[in-house]
Amino acid sequence: MNRLRALTRIKLGGVVLGLAPVWAILAALLLGTALIAVTGASPIEAYRYLLRGAFGNANSLGDTLIKTTTLVFAGVGMAFAFRCGVFNIGGEGQIYIGALFATVIGLLRLPPVIHLPLALLAGFVGGGLWAAIAGWLKARRGLNEIIVTIFMNYIAVILVSYFVTGPLKEPPGYYPQTAEVAVASQLPVILPGSRLHAGLLLALVSAVVIWVVLRRTSLGFQVRAVGANPTAARHAGINVEGNIVLAMFISGGLAGWAGTAEVLGVQHRLRDFFLVGFGYDAIAVALLGQSDPFGVILAALFFGTLRTGSGAMQRGVGVPTALVFLIQGLAVIFVLIGTVLRARPQLLKSKKGESVRDLVGRIGRTVLKRRAP
Repeated sequence: MNRLRALTRIKLGGVVLGLAPVWAILAALLLGTALIAVTGASPIEAYRYLLRGAFGNANSLGDTLIKTTTLVFAGVGMAFAFRCGVFNIGGEGQIYIGALFATVIGLLRLPPVIHLPLALLAGFVGGGLWAAIAGWLKARRGLNEIIVTIFMNYIAVILVSYFVTGPLKEPPGYYPQTAEVAVASQLPVILPGSRLHAGLLLALVSAVVIWVVLRRTSLGFQVRAVGANPTAARHAGINVEGNIVLAMFISGGLAGWAGTAEVLGVQHRLRDFFLVGFGYDAIAVALLGQSDPFGVILAALFFGTLRTGSGAMQRGVGVPTALVFLIQGLAVIFVLIGTVLRARPQLLKSKKGESVRDLVGRIGRTVLKRRAP
């Protein structure tokens, strides 16, 4: 009987832990409700306008899922690197380089049957190679991947700016953008009345494939082993350096697909500063999704909904759009706190004479230390 109760508790605990992103989102929305009420607006009306702006018609639904697609690609990419113990924050640059590679192929005249696959391949390779540079510098030269990827983000954005204002600039050259890519290289629309394209399906398939790789293949085991304990992995015969470079390549390739989908599916040309901030949002999406591909999908949909519906909420009840970013941040903080408390439940036990303020401060310091790269 006791054994049955223990197994039941374990199973229930697993369900609760697996739904951690859901609890974090609900907690963030609940706190957001209080903040909306402080502004004098009705939380119910605010969230109603938010949902209407995100899902009210085919066009708004399409825009929400387009943003979700971008965040799924980049978020799953970041999560894959995190699983290998590499803190890849270069998603912004990898998005831009992937889009640049895909655009170059999209501008060529190629047989229609191979044009789109080649453009997608180019986008993945471009983002992957850009990230692999940082992975190689970390694995072979011991350079901090955070610093390297930050620098490479700026380099990538400037590089794209150079091409769209120079060699690839659309004639006669009034705007910093390329010519429109060939129709054969464009992603088809899958929702009439909107701009939603087949990139969404590719993003979902990619998330499933990455989950299978991480959970059901020897490569995934090696990646997770390197992320958990690189020293033990090396003693077990695993090529730690090779896995770091490969994980960064796959991570960057998926981020490159985020930019590729935007160019081939939405804008149909490469523009200067065409997709700002999504690489950094992808980090938050990966953290909120606990570096699990399915959790990332849920987190990406949450972020996409907030991004698309925030304008309608502001117009409807006057709530500033900055509140959306606050809710996003709160969701990430809640899931990080939950992660730390699961690993160290003793933190919930207050010490003798310790106030609630001191207890919260101690938990916060532990969260920061645990998530410090």
